Amino acid sequence: MNLLELHHLKKYFATQRAVDDISLNVERGTIFGLLGPNGAGKTTLIRMITGIFYPDEGEIIFDGKSFDPLNDVSRIGYMPEERGLYKKMKIGEQTMYLAQLKGMSSKEALTKIKQWFIRFEMESWWNKKVEDLSKGMSQKLQFVTTVLHEPKLIILDEPFSGLDPVNTNLIKDEIYRLAKNGATIIFSTHRMEQVEEICDQIVLVNKGKKILDGTVKNVKQQFKENLYRIGTESLPPAPALYDITGKADHSMIIRIRDGVTHTDVLRHLLNNNVDFHAFNEILPSLNEIFIKLVEGTPTARQFQPVTA
Repeated sequence: MNLLELHHLKKYFATQRAVDDISLNVERGTIFGLLGPNGAGKTTLIRMITGIFYPDEGEIIFDGKSFDPLNDVSRIGYMPEERGLYKKMKIGEQTMYLAQLKGMSSKEALTKIKQWFIRFEMESWWNKKVEDLSKGMSQKLQFVTTVLHEPKLIILDEPFSGLDPVNTNLIKDEIYRLAKNGATIIFSTHRMEQVEEICDQIVLVNKGKKILDGTVKNVKQQFKENLYRIGTESLPPAPALYDITGKADHSMIIRIRDGVTHTDVLRHLLNNNVDFHAFNEILPSLNEIFIKLVEGTPTARQFQPVTA
């Protein structure tokens, strides 16, 4: 089921432990979020997965076999945060050149390029130079060159940077389509709301170590704080069941005590004839979890990795 497996990867630079004993699995056909603050080790990890760096220790398993950079890199598409297009080269020629570097014939490349250019409304760009493109236009071109050869593994580092909402949705829809058609996607970004919306599974790294790993749903469940929003203007006190922590948007916020279920609270409300129109659990956002683990108290070292 796994397209990619990392076993105890380590990469050190002088006295810095950029990647310090990280293991994780990426299932086929999933959208996998790679998260972490600046300097956490994400880029080093990606560079080992793409064969740019060799690990000092550990093993990478790609598509069921030990990773061979010389042969496997053609089955990977990598869109780095620092874009790698030739500014003086015409867009059509450059896209053809990059496609052929990935092993496509000129005929196959031309067919695929035309399809993507039509899909992204880029037909008129063929003879333009990259330096004449806006940041958003350049971003669309970079995405096309990354996925053109239909790689099994697609790595996208901040793919929505510089895009307006319309083109953000365009790229987002293509990410969903590629995953549905069998591609495995590693998605790295600082935008937690995008991760929460797009990703099936996430891993959080900090200071070279993995501190959290699991599905988005399981991670949010792991860090929930028994908070509920009840759609009512007032609540009777019930210290044995819950504490009232606040009020927001014509709703009361409560924290249910340990050992109490939401059914117990609902029964209490009904027995006391409380008029309410909503009863919802409040789960933490990935952004809140990220801050809690990376910056907050208690520190990340006090948490065990979350697994699916």
